[in-house]
Amino acid sequence: MSQPLSRAKKVVLLCSLYVAQGLPYGFFTIALPILLRKAGLSLTAISALSLLYLPWALKFLWAPYLDQLGGRKALLLSLQISAVLGAVLLSQLDIDSGYIVVIAAAFAFNIVAASQDVVTDGLAVRLLDPRERGLGNGIQVGAYRVGMTLGAGLLLAVFDRAGWSTMFACMAALLAITVIPVFMLDGASIARPSVAAPRFRELAVGWLKRALVPGMIGFAALIFCFRFGDAMVSTLLGPFMSDQGVTTNTLALMKGTVGNVTSIGGAIIGGWFVFKVRRRTAVLLAGLGQAVTFIPYWIASLGIGGIELLWGATIVEGTVSTLATVALFTLMMDASDPEHAGTDYTLLASVYVLVGSLGQFSAALIADHAGYPAMFATGIALTVLGTLALVFTLDRRPMPARIATVWARA
Repeated sequence: MSQPLSRAKKVVLLCSLYVAQGLPYGFFTIALPILLRKAGLSLTAISALSLLYLPWALKFLWAPYLDQLGGRKALLLSLQISAVLGAVLLSQLDIDSGYIVVIAAAFAFNIVAASQDVVTDGLAVRLLDPRERGLGNGIQVGAYRVGMTLGAGLLLAVFDRAGWSTMFACMAALLAITVIPVFMLDGASIARPSVAAPRFRELAVGWLKRALVPGMIGFAALIFCFRFGDAMVSTLLGPFMSDQGVTTNTLALMKGTVGNVTSIGGAIIGGWFVFKVRRRTAVLLAGLGQAVTFIPYWIASLGIGGIELLWGATIVEGTVSTLATVALFTLMMDASDPEHAGTDYTLLASVYVLVGSLGQFSAALIADHAGYPAMFATGIALTVLGTLALVFTLDRRPMPARIATVWARA
């Protein structure tokens, strides 16, 4: 008979799994747009990278299947090893002559990573008892940001020194390290409790049933509003800085390393802030604060401030944007039914990621046709309006109903 996992093993396992998620996400959302811009592609062409967000946005479609499979060791190992092999495959491709092939391979890679995300979130819910949930949330944000730092900072620096193939070989090696804790586990200790197998038709529409829970679609729309302006600005910061003449090596340090380190600080501050104040206060101040941190980028786009302003903006924005993410994710957890936490949270998280894709495409069109100042001004305005829309709507009608118990409570 298997023994329950110790707290130390839970920490090691979850840290490894969330680092494994953050690493490719950081690379594909921060580093790859910079590399493609350096290769001479237009912002509109780079916006095709928004297709890479689709597996993260659509993972709710297969989340009910993965929920039933649970956190079994074999499933985790198959997903982790597939990610390693995907990185090895990408190391053999040539960014200069195979742009479409690179995007296709990266798309398949992201399907694996998004599936691992669903399994890991469900596993965390089952592994952590109520007293450990705070620890688990800290691990999720912190380890994910560490992964993003490796993916966007370290790998970009490796590319600058050794090229495309070595960079992806490095990614494969890092991902392989995250597999080790899963190998060391007793499969039975992380298996999902036995339940009656549902019919295929029930699983196929499982996500739809959860989406139709009263208030869920309305809440998803509010997530869209809150996130859209931020997505416009944040997804083009790398290409913008590249166009401002910032070198690849400096970008690796600025956005990949310093930006993500400050984001880890923002996660710690955000966890404390959300714990100390009402949900309403946390979301309102974090959302408006995020809009304020975008203003220095708008000023820089007017040719004022130079590299010093961009450094300051990176540090402040990295902190505040993560604080806003913690506030929103906490609200998303409040909206999720504990009995269907995997599917509910995946549905809402998919909306969050889908907004990133649409925001990047919209921002690229505005920047290409009207310039960066117009893009930043639009993003700032929409960030403010989206925050106010979410807060004032939930003031009048908390939705789903379970949000009412936490929204205005001190």
